[in-house]
Amino acid sequence: MGGHLDPKNGVFMGNWGDMGCPTPQRVTSYSVSPNRQRPLAGTAHAAIFNTFRRFRHQVLYVVPPFIGAYAAMNWAIERNEYLNSKPGRLAEGGEE
Repeated sequence: MGGHLDPKNGVFMGNWGDMGCPTPQRVTSYSVSPNRQRPLAGTAHAAIFNTFRRFRHQVLYVVPPFIGAYAAMNWAIERNEYLNSKPGRLAEGGEE
């Protein structure tokens, strides 16, 4: 550690890398958390299995109304085509 008096330049601080300073206090070190290092870790695996799990739990709430709506729409279309055909008009008592 330097610090002795240099008659020509004043105070000698020391050689390069050992400037005669006291050891630094309150040194702060930073690190990166694991979720910042790999933000998409496991997303593909979780997306596949989570999507399957959610679909399996919700399918009974969604599919029966769609089947009912499809059946009602199919019946209405067939009934409309029948009523607008020649045999349908005769069956309902309309004229040709």
